[in-house]
Amino acid sequence: MGLSIDEQKAVERFQQAVVAPSRDKLVILDFWAEWCGPCKALSPLLEKVAAEYADKGVVLVKLDVDEEQFIASQFQVRSIPTVYAIFQGQPIADLTSARSESQLKQALDQILAKLPVQGGAGAGGDRQADLAQLVAMGEQVMAEGDAERAASIFQQIIEMEPGEAGAHSGLIRALLGAGRKEEARAAFDAVPEDLREDPLVAQAGKTLELAGTEVDQGELEALRKAAAERPSDMRAQFDFAQAAFAAGERDNATDTLLRMVQSDPEWEEGAAKAKLLQIFEAVGLEDPWVASQRRRLSLLLFG
Repeated sequence: MGLSIDEQKAVERFQQAVVAPSRDKLVILDFWAEWCGPCKALSPLLEKVAAEYADKGVVLVKLDVDEEQFIASQFQVRSIPTVYAIFQGQPIADLTSARSESQLKQALDQILAKLPVQGGAGAGGDRQADLAQLVAMGEQVMAEGDAERAASIFQQIIEMEPGEAGAHSGLIRALLGAGRKEEARAAFDAVPEDLREDPLVAQAGKTLELAGTEVDQGELEALRKAAAERPSDMRAQFDFAQAAFAAGERDNATDTLLRMVQSDPEWEEGAAKAKLLQIFEAVGLEDPWVASQRRRLSLLLFG
């Protein structure tokens, strides 16, 4: 086909992300970019409607035009946001002009009435795949730094499927990220009893527990100063580490705790090591940052 290796990889990614699900689903394909203000304004609308229409077989796929320049050029994207409806690998409608919820829903209703799109309420595996994609969308939005919007996505998923542990976990963590600690606590309390032991929910609970040590900026700076002035004062170091992690300074927190382990691993029955392990579980044992910190801890403990 005369394509370069990078272009072939771009086509493969597009096949997997868009063409494959469009065989029996209606894919809303959103061309966007991080620097695009109108794109960010449209994203919440697309995510909300896609979540509401998931049971009807609608999925949302976002393509960053800076990362997927070849695909954008094949679609002749000249401005963003550009939004297409894709079915069986082909663009069947331009949804770019649908900038309100009612306009987008009307367009989708018209399309769905004409196509053999398989709804998400059919096979259990299909529904689980749809829910997993929505949870992944929420996680992506949260990773991009928009905790408020991520919380909204996770809340919609819970309304669709109250037993989706990933959505409960995401909602708790997103609310914490948005500074809404009391609402996060209420969200954790509202988790169905049979989901409390789920690893994802348990992880969110640990994150919530660690957030309980949060202090205001003045108190944090006072603790930071005390730890700097009294490096041998283990209590001062520990109090700062707890507050630093709750404030989002996880590198400062772990650096302080690792120094404590190196200096006096048995202080308060190994409290520094225990706190590190609690932090690792809260962030997630598969997280690359956690993996690097665990290696540092292992080197201290076992040489």
